[in-house]
Amino acid sequence: MKGSASWRWLMKKQHFLFDGESGVDTTRLNSLPRGIIEARSDLELKPLWNSKSKISVRSANNLLAMPVGIKQKQNVCAIVQKFLSENFTIILFHYDGNLDGWSDLEWSREAIHIVAHNQTKWWFAKRFLHPAVVSVYDYIFLWDEDLGVENFHPGRYLEIVKSSGLEISQPALDPNSTGIHHRITVRNRMKIFHRRVYDARGSTKCSDDSEGPPCTGFVEGMAPVFSRSAWRCAWHLIQNDLVHGWGMDMKLGYCAQGDRTKKVGVVDSEYVVHQSIQTLGGPSARKRHKLDVRSEIRRQSTIELQTFKQRWERAVKEDGIGSIHFLQPEKRLSAIVNVVCPSFSLEV
Repeated sequence: MKGSASWRWLMKKQHFLFDGESGVDTTRLNSLPRGIIEARSDLELKPLWNSKSKISVRSANNLLAMPVGIKQKQNVCAIVQKFLSENFTIILFHYDGNLDGWSDLEWSREAIHIVAHNQTKWWFAKRFLHPAVVSVYDYIFLWDEDLGVENFHPGRYLEIVKSSGLEISQPALDPNSTGIHHRITVRNRMKIFHRRVYDARGSTKCSDDSEGPPCTGFVEGMAPVFSRSAWRCAWHLIQNDLVHGWGMDMKLGYCAQGDRTKKVGVVDSEYVVHQSIQTLGGPSARKRHKLDVRSEIRRQSTIELQTFKQRWERAVKEDGIGSIHFLQPEKRLSAIVNVVCPSFSLEV
């Protein structure tokens, strides 16, 4: 079953959860007159009075949200300035607890700052980017702080995304980037954007017959960009207790509002350099009380990956025949048999 069928099934499920674009169930608000219900919000700063306030009241259509640490201040500044020039709303998640160190930057007062020590991007996103809060924004950029943006322009990027019908996307990675994990994310100099990759090497062979990640319908977690509708779905995919987000990128295509092989893509003409700087939890070389922090974080991430996979498979099984298309092709036949005829076995 193709991705379009997956999307139709998911939309039927969402119909019972959301009211319009706000992402809020309003069926339990019958005690309020309908005309007073304000189901949407935003992250715009508002003046305390209508005099000559220094806070500029502007209407931003897009949002950049990013976890930041003071050690990456220079790089973060370069990113933010590019997005501010395109009238983005900026929200910074300070994972190192250092907020005062940013006050000398002129644009700092225009950004929203949220501080929580040693928390991840997905932890912040789950708690502060609820679909109802960000429903006024057309696109949500949920980026890491270690991206070089010398060859990236937010305005041109969005023009490509809109004209190509991409609901979920990411800028391509410069081939000289460190920490490249999937070939599909690497920049193709001959294209403006691409939706799939062809690769006969390795354990995963990618061809025209490939239906899903990492061959097509895939973006990685360091620089995803979501349309409003796609984020409304993706937010619900984030597990509240699995803070590292490992494995989720393989399932984001189900939030693409249609065929993920067409609605998910990588933009080549506007690309970034992934520096792959490990900052959360402290420097990789540092050991605290004989504890290798980076090793412990990786171990926890691996545990969470297995937990996420188990939850996904259990959820598919519990939903029955309607969600078997969420399984990998090699598992679909046995799943169908188990639902239709539980006592029958395919084992030879």
